[in-house]
Amino acid sequence: MAGTTSIGPDRATVAPAEVVAAAGAPPAPAPPPRVSGPRPRPRQVQLHTSPAPLPGFDALRDRNHPRAALRHLVVPELLDRARAQGPESVAEDLLALLAEAAPGAALVTCSTIGATAEALAPALGFPVLRVDRPMAAAAVRAGARIAVLATVESTFEPTGALLAEEAGARAVSVRTHLVAGAWERFETGDTAGYLARVAAAADAVTGADVIVLAQASMAGAEALTRTGTPVLSSPAPGLAAALRIGVPGPHLG
Repeated sequence: MAGTTSIGPDRATVAPAEVVAAAGAPPAPAPPPRVSGPRPRPRQVQLHTSPAPLPGFDALRDRNHPRAALRHLVVPELLDRARAQGPESVAEDLLALLAEAAPGAALVTCSTIGATAEALAPALGFPVLRVDRPMAAAAVRAGARIAVLATVESTFEPTGALLAEEAGARAVSVRTHLVAGAWERFETGDTAGYLARVAAAADAVTGADVIVLAQASMAGAEALTRTGTPVLSSPAPGLAAALRIGVPGPHLG
């Protein structure tokens, strides 16, 4: 597991009330205290099934959300078991892992187990977001013909269900494309080769209004594509959405 980013206590000060009364009028009631001080830092636990996406998420945090505090949990065994036995087989371990991590908000970056993790939010008592949900919402807004690319076949079923959920009453057509040979490159650490295969597969897609890169690990291929069809990846919108729900309480001031 990766290290935990420590978070210092937030300080707040209460400004003295100032009351100004007109001549001969009874004193006006004091206004409520105004709380000032630093804004609470958004806090987020990220659960990964591979260490590969961590640098990308940290770079997104540094560029777009510099005040955010991220804690990474990396548990590859969850994906291995979910692929072999189904996503529900990891529910108990997910509950224990997320409950032990400090509550606030959790972002699950593995699309295969994302739906299982989201379903645990009521039991956990804090928000859990699958990283691909904001991307799926953007995809169904972009058009009715959606091409879904993945490098692991177990991703297709949960991604298709998520797109249908986000589409609601809108009619959408989803075509799936397994990027042959890409996952083997990923497992051997050949990230460049992995992303190149994903980008080539995206460029080969025809007849789609939007292309979805279903796994967070595929995000780097978005910048390598040359297709004129919009290509969507999940880390940037997923991180932003999870940080919005992870602010620990309102800020007044």
